[in-house]
Amino acid sequence: MLPVRARLGLRVQEVLSQALIPVTYYGIVGWLRYRRYRVPDLSRLRAEFAALDRGRRGPLLVCANHITLVDSLVIQWALAPGWRLLVRPRWFIWNLPDRHNISATWFLRTLGYLGKCVPVLREGPPEEARRTLEKVAFLLARGQSVLVFPEGGRSRIGHVDLDRVMYGVGRMLQQAPGARVLCVYARGIGQREHSDYPRPGETFFVRLSAFAPSTAHQGIRADRDLAMQIVGRLVEMEQEYFAHANLDR
Repeated sequence: MLPVRARLGLRVQEVLSQALIPVTYYGIVGWLRYRRYRVPDLSRLRAEFAALDRGRRGPLLVCANHITLVDSLVIQWALAPGWRLLVRPRWFIWNLPDRHNISATWFLRTLGYLGKCVPVLREGPPEEARRTLEKVAFLLARGQSVLVFPEGGRSRIGHVDLDRVMYGVGRMLQQAPGARVLCVYARGIGQREHSDYPRPGETFFVRLSAFAPSTAHQGIRADRDLAMQIVGRLVEMEQEYFAHANLDR
């Protein structure tokens, strides 16, 4: 059970983040445009996401591949415009960045806080992992949306890495059995391997796939089964990308 103080802290963070969407969201989008990043089918993606969520209630677990430090920013930008987040707070997605990536300066820490980040200490002690899972369970129980990278970090091989799969996403689903899963595959068309940032002027390929994993197992085996099903769907989406783009790995 998440301590009362931690629950209150997340509620306060949610309120402040929601209130400052006009500053944070459009500031980030301004930076993405300054870098000349573009998602060519932005309107279609947003309409698709809205249709997938129309009439739905309850938590949403967004599961995506991970290659650069700005993947979560591109995904949020692709799913909904800022004004939509004001009227549909659940569409402003929580995400779980590596603590080291957003703690270097006070500006990054502030931006992460207002961007609804729950920092994660990668390869930290079990207590840290347990605390993160408790926070995610609390958010999902409140009907929030959470973005996770099942690989546990940026892929070092340029595509979805089955050898790096973390079973935490399976545990999240077990703790929130009513959560829906949305798989998102996003990458710059010029991205061949992992990097901190995509190249300036990058064009992003983004695809969505609603997914309903299930398992007959229990405990750790269930965690693993659910996580592998989700990553398997991301692998399928990646294969579709390479087939579509006619690119070699």
